[in-house]
Amino acid sequence: MKVHEAIDGRLREFIEEQPVFFVATAPSGADGHVNVSPKGMRGTFVILGPHRVAWIDFHGSGAETIAHLRQNGRITLMFCAFAGPPNIVRLHGRGTAVTVEDAGFAERLADFPDPPDLHSARAVITVDVERVSDSCGYAVPLMRYEGDRDLLIRAHSRRTAEDLVTYRATKNAASIDGLSVF
Repeated sequence: MKVHEAIDGRLREFIEEQPVFFVATAPSGADGHVNVSPKGMRGTFVILGPHRVAWIDFHGSGAETIAHLRQNGRITLMFCAFAGPPNIVRLHGRGTAVTVEDAGFAERLADFPDPPDLHSARAVITVDVERVSDSCGYAVPLMRYEGDRDLLIRAHSRRTAEDLVTYRATKNAASIDGLSVF
C-alpha cells in the first residue's frame, strides 16, 4: 500500500475511468450498522480538486450515507480495477450531503458537466479527502463492463416531484439505525 499526497496524475485518471465505486460509512459509537453502497452511472462522479470529490446521490431503498454523514461525517470511497492492471484506490475523508431540500442544491449540481437525468437526484455528496491510498488489488476479479443500467432513472421517471417528496418521507426518513435523514 502507498499513501499519496493528492488525487492527481495516474490516480486521478484511474478514478475517472472506473464505472463503479463503493461508499462506506458508519454511525458513531460501538452500536449501529456499517453501510457499504455501490455507486455508478457515468456523469454522476466528479473530482473537484486534489482533495475533494463529489457524486450525485439518487433516491433509493435506503439513505444510510446521508444519515451517517449528518451524524459524524466519516466516509471512505473505494475504487477497484475490474479490468486492466490490478489496483484499489481508497479515499478517506469527511463528507457532507446537500439534499434536494437544502439551499444550494442546484449550485452543487452545477459541478457535474454531463449528468444523467436529474429528476430523481436526492443529494450531492461532497467529500473533503484527508487520505489517498492505493494497493495491489491482486484478488479483485477481472470483469467486463457492459454499460450503465438505466433502471434507477426509469423507475423514478414515473414519479412526480410530489411522489419523490412522499418517497423521502416514507422510505428515506431514517436510517436502519433510526438516524434522521431529511
